[in-house]
Amino acid sequence: MNILIIGASGHAKVIIDIVEKEGKHQLVGLIDAKAQKGDTHFGYPLLGTEADLPAICKAHDVTAGIIAIGDNWIRQKVRDKLLHIKPDIQFATAVHPTASIGKGTQLGPGTVVMAGAIINPDCVVGEHCIVNTNASLDHDSVMGDFASLAPGAVTGGGVNIGAFSAISLGVKVIHGITIGAHTVVGAGATVYKDLGEQVIALGTPARVAKTREIGDRYL
Repeated sequence: MNILIIGASGHAKVIIDIVEKEGKHQLVGLIDAKAQKGDTHFGYPLLGTEADLPAICKAHDVTAGIIAIGDNWIRQKVRDKLLHIKPDIQFATAVHPTASIGKGTQLGPGTVVMAGAIINPDCVVGEHCIVNTNASLDHDSVMGDFASLAPGAVTGGGVNIGAFSAISLGVKVIHGITIGAHTVVGAGATVYKDLGEQVIALGTPARVAKTREIGDRYL
């Protein structure tokens, strides 16, 4: 299947590397809101902007894309824009060959699983999630759509991470915890108790530091 990557950041380089190593899809190039035709990114051509998507898909027989944007809320906004421009666009998953995906686990379209990540059996990972380098999601856990685990984040079993929530670098979440939607857990925190929606939690044990609005930047 011929695919595009949407976004031309450092995050896109990681996804390019995964797509190349996985060998399931043929990457024809990238699109980006600030693309200049003729430029390249990590060896692949920048083919245009989101507005050029229908023409690019027709010219290159593209049927799917992967959105290479780290911010969970912006990733969703871009997904919605792409579907508005080209309603039949599909979204591919990308799983690094060194990642471990357990039996019975489900990965939603557009989700990316990076090098060394572990997703143990019977997890449900929603659409357009990021399970980053050496992150670990233990058995029977759930990640809502557009949620993310940063590098080195680790959960116990039976954890429920709400849609759009971001679990930052090196966070540890003990088993059975629920984290509400649109919540950010700061780097290095340890989560021993449930966290609600739209909060920022910091420290060990993690405590709510403040609330946040949907769509607030965190990267």
